[in-house]
Amino acid sequence: MEELNNNQETKEDINIEEQKKVGKTTKLSNSRNKTKEVEQKENNIKEEKIPEVKDATEKTAEIKEVPDSTPEKIVKEDSHNKNTSHKKIIILSTVIICVILILMVLSTGFAILNINNKSIMQGVSISEIDMKGLNKEQAIQKLTDVFTQNIEKEITIKSGDFEYSIDGSKIEAKYDIDKAVDEAYNIGRKGNIFVNNFDILKTAILKKKINAELTYNNDLLDATLSDISTKVPDAIIQPSYYIDGNELIITKGKSGNTIDMKSTKNAILNKIKNNDGNPIELNLIKADPQAIDIDRIHSEVYKEPQDAYYVKDPFQVFPHVDGVDFDVDAAKQLLQEDKQEYTIDLIITVPKITTDQIGTEAFPNLLSSFSTKYDAGKADRSTNLKLAASKINGKVIMPGETFSYNQTLGERTIAEGYREALGYAEGKVENTLGGGICQISSTLYDAAVYANLDIVERHNHMFLTSYTTAGKDATVVYGALDFKFKNTRKYPVMIKASVSNGIAKIDIYGVKEDVEYEVEISTTVLNYVPYKVTYEDTTALPAGKQIVIQNGMNGCNSITYRILKLNGQQVSSTVLSRDTYDPMNKIIQRGVAAALPSVPLESNPEPTQPEPENPIPPTVEGPEDTTNETTEPVTE
Repeated sequence: MEELNNNQETKEDINIEEQKKVGKTTKLSNSRNKTKEVEQKENNIKEEKIPEVKDATEKTAEIKEVPDSTPEKIVKEDSHNKNTSHKKIIILSTVIICVILILMVLSTGFAILNINNKSIMQGVSISEIDMKGLNKEQAIQKLTDVFTQNIEKEITIKSGDFEYSIDGSKIEAKYDIDKAVDEAYNIGRKGNIFVNNFDILKTAILKKKINAELTYNNDLLDATLSDISTKVPDAIIQPSYYIDGNELIITKGKSGNTIDMKSTKNAILNKIKNNDGNPIELNLIKADPQAIDIDRIHSEVYKEPQDAYYVKDPFQVFPHVDGVDFDVDAAKQLLQEDKQEYTIDLIITVPKITTDQIGTEAFPNLLSSFSTKYDAGKADRSTNLKLAASKINGKVIMPGETFSYNQTLGERTIAEGYREALGYAEGKVENTLGGGICQISSTLYDAAVYANLDIVERHNHMFLTSYTTAGKDATVVYGALDFKFKNTRKYPVMIKASVSNGIAKIDIYGVKEDVEYEVEISTTVLNYVPYKVTYEDTTALPAGKQIVIQNGMNGCNSITYRILKLNGQQVSSTVLSRDTYDPMNKIIQRGVAAALPSVPLESNPEPTQPEPENPIPPTVEGPEDTTNETTEPVTE
């Protein structure tokens, strides 16, 4: 019995040892149950014999049956899971690598297809213009055609009956086409293969819109807006001033309409970009003029007198500057008066040395000379010629400066010393104030051409003149027609004018340049227009009596050239003018009988005094033959 107990204990010990070796034992529900179970087993062993051993063995076998969670099985499952995960990672990696390889192959192929493509990619537009399939040159040409048409298309600005027209060229509007085309062309070409392909696909799907930048001359646009604001109905008038001789004239402003500068500017720019043909409706604003700022005017008018001088190396002439000033306090007092215009006396200070006094060394070379003849016996006309010549004598025109005959002479008035003399007026030869001074402007015109100076403004006479040929005259009318030329030479020029002994002469002095051309003036008369004879009936002459009061002179059409020669060889020929001279009709005054007076229908008319049978008309003398007289334009 002891042996059986020992065997049983030994078996239990073996089981316990086996469980220990595995590292794990079967967990029992709790320690109390385990103790009872052990005690029960011991009692059974004591009570039973050999069969109990069998049961014990079976129980031992039961104990040996390890559930699925035994360490050995767990290890196997972990190993299986690890192998499965590893296989999945390998498969996933393989798939990713394959995808990458496919993308690389496709990208490389896509890149190869586009490597020789010189066109802008699909989906790109510039200012709503499709660029698909165009190379850079084609895109630039297409945009240039479209934008030029947009810029040159007329824009109408209106308010009621007021209309104003403008186009983009007047403000130097233009698009930066090159920049926009470069940006469009670089899409799909500025990165690596993948970036480029991505950009190409993205652009094809999502599209890419590029706006060409519009530039313009802001100063010209502001000037245009200012011009519009002065022309709108009932426009506001801002204060202004000007200098007339030795007087400062200030005019007060007036309330009125003006335009909304900002909105109008934006509207014009938008119309240049997208001109649908509809006019821009102006937004007019009521506004008051600015107050007269006399301090600002004084700062703009004030000048210190400066003597004229010149330097030889490098040669340069500095003309004199008259000092200009006025009494600001007196002007402010004057502005307190409610007037539309204020006249303020200027204080003019002439410097000690004026430009015409700096010496002949500053103007050493005679550049040109021209003279015309006049009748010294006509005192009034001679006086006008001498007065006009004295006004321009010694005048210096700086490089780039424009000379104005009217501005230099000023208004022709009796106060200035001008007299009435024969001139052209309304198609006739009549006495006009300042008659004859066009001979001086014509003589100066020819001298300026021979000095190779640019002619800015010049007008031919109504009729041909006797002192110069067709195409070589220059008429002037103060406030209407002017003669202007510009000094396009490198150095200043000086006008020397003289009138004496029947000769009016203009010399232009300056400094000869490295290349001096010989100048010729050549006029071709294209055709002559014969004059007509007209009659003026008058009762001042006996019936049938005729007197010629104006001789006739043919008109003509002509073209005049300036020819430049160098060393005797012609190098250029340019048109100076195309002129039309009207025929001056011959006017004959003839006497006619006086018409009988009408008799009112009355029952008892009063008797009338009979006219003498042979009335003696007053003496009427016609003018001298004007075909050989110097003739002038209207009012001159």
